[in-house]
Amino acid sequence: MASKVPVYGTDGQTLGTTDLPAAFDEPVRADLISRAAISDQTYFYQPKGPFPRAGMQTSARYRGRKDDFGSIKNHGIAMRAHEVLAKGKWGKARIIPGTFKGRRAHPPHVEKKLIELMNKKEYSKALRSAIAATASAADVARRGHKLPAKLMLPIVFDSSVEEKISKTAAINALLLKLGLETEMVRAQKSHPRSGVGSRKGGARRSKTLLVVVGTHEAPLARAARNIAGVDVVTVNHLRVIDLAPGAKAGRLTAFTKSALAAIGAKKVE
Repeated sequence: MASKVPVYGTDGQTLGTTDLPAAFDEPVRADLISRAAISDQTYFYQPKGPFPRAGMQTSARYRGRKDDFGSIKNHGIAMRAHEVLAKGKWGKARIIPGTFKGRRAHPPHVEKKLIELMNKKEYSKALRSAIAATASAADVARRGHKLPAKLMLPIVFDSSVEEKISKTAAINALLLKLGLETEMVRAQKSHPRSGVGSRKGGARRSKTLLVVVGTHEAPLARAARNIAGVDVVTVNHLRVIDLAPGAKAGRLTAFTKSALAAIGAKKVE
């Protein structure tokens, strides 16, 4: 990994070089990155499960003993829990799975843990490892990104880019000047989803550039998010799933100088 990378201005020209923070020296641990990405995915799952007394809110009870009042034994009807009616009469069978408005046989458990938890220090190491993978041309190419031969990774923008570019056309022109035309075209092609999503007209697009900015108020954040396949995230909200979609490290990433300063100050953990 190069210790110094070029810094690009609003016109796509090199304004100088900058040192990368120590996080980029972290060894790339694919196993930790995969676990952390899965943990991020499960964090957004919503708890599921039925109402604990679903199918049980009824007067039905089992009356099978022969000598009980209103017993159903030896009457030629199903020996099931029936509704209690006036004068010892029997109503519909309830409660049992398969009966009208009966409970489910094996419902999802409300107390099931959906989120895959991860230790804080372990997650921090995985995040630094995912950041380091963005500077590896081999890892980025392995994800399928189309890069020009002379482009050094990671891409670093000057602070003026974050402050002055407020139009989607301007950031799109900047990316084209860096030689990312093939990469941008790759995200414009949609692919049908697999499974049920394909029958609902669902489509997916390839993930391309990730832009890491210093603050969500930056004009660049609003401009870049409208490009197909491009995601924008602030450095304080940077997660492993952003750097490694699908639990695969090496996403093409562009950092602003303010974002690199925050990473160097260990604000990203």
